[in-house]
Formats: sequence, structure tokens, C-alpha cells
Amino acid sequence: MAPFSLRSRLQASALSKRRLKSKAKHGRKGMKNMAESFKRLKSEMEEISEEQKNIREGQRQVKEKFGIIESECEELKRETRLIIQQSARTQVKLALMFRILKAREAGELNTAATLTEMLRLVA
Repeated sequence: MAPFSLRSRLQASALSKRRLKSKAKHGRKGMKNMAESFKRLKSEMEEISEEQKNIREGQRQVKEKFGIIESECEELKRETRLIIQQSARTQVKLALMFRILKAREAGELNTAATLTEMLRLVA
């Protein structure tokens, strides 16, 4: 049994040496592949970072434009309110002028005078 045992040990030793060499070769390739993967991931991360920076800049520009549009909208609302007020005032004046004319035609000079005073107050 001793020779068989020694022979088995030698064969096992030879096999384990082959496996170590094989693993070492694969290990180097694995490290090389991993390094390439890291490089690729790093470049992809840089691209993503750049894209995110561009997105943030775009969002900032949109926010700025939105603010400008919002302020213009408020200005237009204010101007619209003023125009509506002026239009209402003009309609009141026209109505008073028309009533003054009717009162004068009818010979109601006291009413015409009162309406004329009212017209002066509205102006």
C-alpha cells in the first residue's frame, strides 16, 4: 500500500500544481477584465455625471424663463385690470353725457346741471 499511496500523492501533487497554474492564468485575466470593467464603469459614470449637470442647467434655465413669463403674466393682469377700470369709467361718463343731453333737450336744466357736476366728479 505504501507505493500506491506515494504514487497517489505524487499524482495529486502534480494535479494541484496544474490547477494552481491554471488559476493563476485565469486570475490575471480576471484582474485585467476587472480593470477594464472599472475603466468602462468610470467613463460611464463620468458621462452620466455630465448628463446630470446638463439636465440641472436646463432645469435652471427653464425655471428662470418660467419666472420671467410669470412676471410678464402678472404685468399683463395688472394692465388688464387698469383697462377694465378705464373702460368702466368711460361707460359711466358716456351714460352721464347722454343723460345730460336728454335733460337739456327736455328743458330740465337743473337735472342737466346736477349731472354735469357728477360728470366732473367722475373725471
